Amino acid sequence: MKKYILLLFLFCLCTSGLFAPAKADESADQAARMKNKAAEALAFCKKNNYNTDFCVLIDMKIHSGKKRAYLWNFKSDSVLLKGMCSHGCGQNPWSGTSTKEKPEFSNVPDSHCSSLGKYKVSKRGTSAWGIKVNYLLIGLEATNSNAVKREIVLHSWEDVPAYEVYPSGVPEGWGCPAVSNAFMTVLDEKLKASQKPVLLWIFN
Repeated sequence: MKKYILLLFLFCLCTSGLFAPAKADESADQAARMKNKAAEALAFCKKNNYNTDFCVLIDMKIHSGKKRAYLWNFKSDSVLLKGMCSHGCGQNPWSGTSTKEKPEFSNVPDSHCSSLGKYKVSKRGTSAWGIKVNYLLIGLEATNSNAVKREIVLHSWEDVPAYEVYPSGVPEGWGCPAVSNAFMTVLDEKLKASQKPVLLWIFN
């Protein structure tokens, strides 16, 4: 009788979705999605004479409380580093988490939203945030063509943690992709050493 009760208990766990396979499937889907995006990014970089060693991919479909910024190694076709990334607050309070599950996107000045699309990582500058370094982002598509006008830059922010905080979200800024200090420290060294423009791609 005990054996049948145990089997019934295990069956209930499996059908309730508490076992790992659902998460494994989700992880596999995300890995496949990133592989596809990376392949498209590499084709773009080859065509436009960008750096073909690495790029930065930011998947805004992922909850803000999870790691969604990828430093992608084209040579090994794999993730070199994964980190947290903030997005714009829109018309919601600055540094809140109102849109942690569903960010709003806009290319309009003063919208305080993040903009989707491919960016050229440009001039290195000084930031008031994080490790005090930022990089100007030049929008390459109609969806982010106002990036320079909006002063959209890649920078770190001390309020963006190095670890996942899901189901909570990370604080939202005014549209810049803000990463953790740990992520930016590694990325900054690679960007400084790059002889060609580097692609940063924000997608949803």
